[in-house]
Amino acid sequence: MKHLIPVVALALVMSSASLAAEDASPQIQISDVEHTVLKIGLVEGVSADDAGQAMLSKAVELNMRLVAHLNVGQEVASRGIDSMRLEIFQFCNPEDAVLMARFNTIFAAYMPCSIALVEDPDGKIWLQMLNLDMLISAYDLPPELQALALGINGQMLDIITAGSTGEF
Repeated sequence: MKHLIPVVALALVMSSASLAAEDASPQIQISDVEHTVLKIGLVEGVSADDAGQAMLSKAVELNMRLVAHLNVGQEVASRGIDSMRLEIFQFCNPEDAVLMARFNTIFAAYMPCSIALVEDPDGKIWLQMLNLDMLISAYDLPPELQALALGINGQMLDIITAGSTGEF
């Protein structure tokens, strides 16, 4: 499924490009967002609360700090607005974060690592996170940072799997 850039944003890009060179067309790449996200459903019998607790427990076991938890659905409901279940869990190992950002500051934009717990329109609960394989393969990392990035990816996969199965 193709996603379209909003017309206003595209117009700004094109007008900026035309200022730079009248005869040059901007190069625009549109990626399918679905490929950037890993999405996993909960095993039958695992509740959203079980999933959240299992992820928190697994994160502690892996020495990944929970640096933020926002219960978006609850926050919106407290304002009198109907909402589905939506929670954002953010995990980080500060030492690893600094090493990655020292290599390239662009990695800071992907920190901390997030997992969304979200209810779809049919009432099914999903856990979703950035496909870190995509990010890792986008850069030619030195061997020690490649190993570090793969380790972080493995930890996040362990956390999301614990949530989906409800296993601590």
